[in-house]
Amino acid sequence: MSGLEPHLIWLAIAVTFFAGFVKGAVGFAMPMVMMSAFGSFLPADVALALLIMPTLVTNLVQSARHGLGPAIQTTRRYRWHIGMVVVFTFVSAPFARVLPQPAMYLALGLPITAFALWQLSGRPLSLPIHHQRRAEIVSGIVGGLYGGISGIWGPPLIVYLLSTGAAKAEQIRVQGAVFLTGAVMLSVAHLLTGVLNPQTLPLSLLMTLPGVLGMLFGFALHDRMDVAQFRRWTLVLLVLTGANLVRRALTM
Repeated sequence: MSGLEPHLIWLAIAVTFFAGFVKGAVGFAMPMVMMSAFGSFLPADVALALLIMPTLVTNLVQSARHGLGPAIQTTRRYRWHIGMVVVFTFVSAPFARVLPQPAMYLALGLPITAFALWQLSGRPLSLPIHHQRRAEIVSGIVGGLYGGISGIWGPPLIVYLLSTGAAKAEQIRVQGAVFLTGAVMLSVAHLLTGVLNPQTLPLSLLMTLPGVLGMLFGFALHDRMDVAQFRRWTLVLLVLTGANLVRRALTM
């Protein structure tokens, strides 16, 4: 499958299990963890292909965890963000194979790291209520642009939710609904671009197994965290992910 050596496949499985665990615990970061780690031993287009199907399936599991009714309500409430993600995923997907990877990682990693460090320093950033719709739209546009080329559309949404003080349960539902929509769009977009093809699709499907298994373990940890712990670990993960993206940009 994709001409990968067996030890690379096993390494990808281990990475995907850990990424699923992280997603189960904090509700996001699976594509970020996978893309950051896969980039160390896989070509960028293969790394992107491998994360597509496990991202799709785990987001389906996450979005359905609290029931269909709450998921529908959340989808309606954040429809502007979701709409922008859909549109701009298709806009940016054709550039996945041509955009300079260092520029992409640096442009995503720097603002994520700066925001998370600012929040961890005890100086929270909050958005005035009359600016939230504008911020929701902008975060959706940015998420879609990055999602189409890297499979990473979570950070803009997480920044928006943290800035508006969304509750823990609400944040998980929003992430599940938005990320599921983005994952569907990403899958369709890259079936069209050829990133997801007869060589990469079987391996991407294989990655769903360790992804879901890791997520179930992560759910158990998530249920034991209070709101403060959940927020703190979310920010810590954003710092680590953003810093790793910057590191990759500077060393490529």
